[in-house]
Amino acid sequence: MRIQVVLLQNQSSCVADRILIPDDPSAYVGSIPEQYDRNLGPLLFADYAVDISRRAAACRPRRVLEIAAGTGIVSRELRNLLPVGVELTVTDLNSPMLEIARTKFRPEELVKFHPADATALPFPDNSFDVLVCQFGVMFFPDKDKSYRDAIRILVPGGRYIFSVWDSHRYNAFGRVAHEVAGRFYPADPPQFMTVPFGYRFEPIKDSLIGAGFADISAQVIRLEKRDADLTALARGQIYGSPLIDQIQQRGGFEAEQIVAALVQAYRTEFGNDPATIPLQAILFSARKPS
Repeated sequence: MRIQVVLLQNQSSCVADRILIPDDPSAYVGSIPEQYDRNLGPLLFADYAVDISRRAAACRPRRVLEIAAGTGIVSRELRNLLPVGVELTVTDLNSPMLEIARTKFRPEELVKFHPADATALPFPDNSFDVLVCQFGVMFFPDKDKSYRDAIRILVPGGRYIFSVWDSHRYNAFGRVAHEVAGRFYPADPPQFMTVPFGYRFEPIKDSLIGAGFADISAQVIRLEKRDADLTALARGQIYGSPLIDQIQQRGGFEAEQIVAALVQAYRTEFGNDPATIPLQAILFSARKPS
């Protein structure tokens, strides 16, 4: 078995809580999916979506499955980069997120959409050549089960390509949002913003090995998001995630007060608009043995 860790840098000018998770239908409802797609998608997810889609296409698959697809940010790039004849199936347990994803495709593009739990995928064994998941596995309630199901549905030799955020140390946009929300509720700080940035290399590696994957690699990918709209980012962080639910559950402050405080904190951290925001993710690739 080969386990490789590589550091890649890339400059891009492109564009006590119950933790609510993406595969929990109660997590991303109401206006959250729209806020997530509009305010967080271009800033945080779009460039990484292009990267992971290129990697998937380079595997020359015939059948591709995306899990925890959200509003279809990666799905759109996959369809752009995969040959026309490649089957693309897009899944998420959250129907409002998938409905936004559907709007990004024409009927003739033949993208299949299925509500699906990433820990219990409704597909036969050996169904797909490549499995893709961008910034989703951190939230799965049973991660080990998700890896076992991932290897089950892959063909022998198939690839699982997925990404997670690195820690708050390397993603100040998440750390600052967590700190600002906590200042409003010092006795009971909202915890959602700790979850996306808390899933580390060692447990991921151990789970992949335990599930039976081989040829495991991890690459640290650092981007710099130039000309970032800090107000859009702040609104997306508050209104485009379950953080808004945790704020509303606590009460005492209007969400707009926290947005304003977050915008100011972002300007202190990154400078005035147009700002440059560093982002850092870890991309994993693992193969099902032949």
